[in-house]
Amino acid sequence: MDRLKISARLMIVSDLDHTMVDHHDSENLSLLRFNSLWESNYRHDSLLVFSTGRSPTLYKQLRKEKPMLTPDITIMSVGTEITYGNSMVPDDGWVEVLNQKWDRNIVIEESSKFPELTLQSETELRAHKISFYVQKDKAQAVMKALLECLEKRGLDVKIIYSGGMDLDILPQGAGKGQALAYLLQKFKTEGKLPKHTLVCGDSGNDAELFSIPEVYGVMVSNAQEELLQWHAQHAKNNPKIIHATERCAAGIIQAIGHFSLGQNTPPRDVMDFLECKLENVNPGHEVVKLYLFYERWRRAEVENSEPYLASLKAACVKRRATFFRAFRFFFCEERDRERFWAIAGFGTAVICEHIV
Repeated sequence: MDRLKISARLMIVSDLDHTMVDHHDSENLSLLRFNSLWESNYRHDSLLVFSTGRSPTLYKQLRKEKPMLTPDITIMSVGTEITYGNSMVPDDGWVEVLNQKWDRNIVIEESSKFPELTLQSETELRAHKISFYVQKDKAQAVMKALLECLEKRGLDVKIIYSGGMDLDILPQGAGKGQALAYLLQKFKTEGKLPKHTLVCGDSGNDAELFSIPEVYGVMVSNAQEELLQWHAQHAKNNPKIIHATERCAAGIIQAIGHFSLGQNTPPRDVMDFLECKLENVNPGHEVVKLYLFYERWRRAEVENSEPYLASLKAACVKRRATFFRAFRFFFCEERDRERFWAIAGFGTAVICEHIV
């Protein structure tokens, strides 16, 4: 993955549920707006990182349900698993870090002594994360008592409560924040530290992301009380962290513009594609415009297609080889092949009939 071999222009590190993904948006409009912005303006020289409390099983399930991009890096199970690319290659160095003063069997043994805790499904019991459900009014007392028990057994752990019901037990060195810190140190050691990093979240288990020095942060407008309280207590005077007025992915787009991190007008928001231009054109931008044009064209929303087809012809003639390499680059992943063939078929027809 070439983007991991360079210093990224921008690295976005985003939670998924209720941050990147809006479960109240049945048409996924904000997510699709972000996708078009990222593919058009950032994917070629920036890094997209998903940081989620979901296990790999539930993460893959969400990918089947929502039109999510494939990230460059995936942080799962509340920061206890780091993988790279579509094949999700694990980071063995991170596993070694988490093994220190951690014993999964002892955690399960001691937590079983608390009837207030209900063990979550088997998929959520990971090598370095044990998860429970607990009622909100009992959470703080249980966390304090359980932590004392585990410390007496010689373990160094942290307990994270989020979402008003989820309680996760992790190694002390784990968590979304520590996983990000590990990645940033790794990039720094390799001389590839991103120019800017934007973290995005909505709940208590995202708080650690905002604690990392020198990152920008956005709490989406629908952020939960636990994260807002953390912000009020620890970071209310930090100008690099904002509470967006937009929900979920729309709030991330808002933050890109607020902090002047780059272009923040999604191509999906542009009605006239002839006005959708970049100072430094990249093939991804042209591919996204073609895809959106086709989407609107088949819905009979394009009244006069000739000017755009003429523009497309000029782009193809000028950058023909680069343009078609972009198709393969942007749509070569297995989960995107149907989309690729739909677009490639349309592109071929248009080029044969109108362009060549």
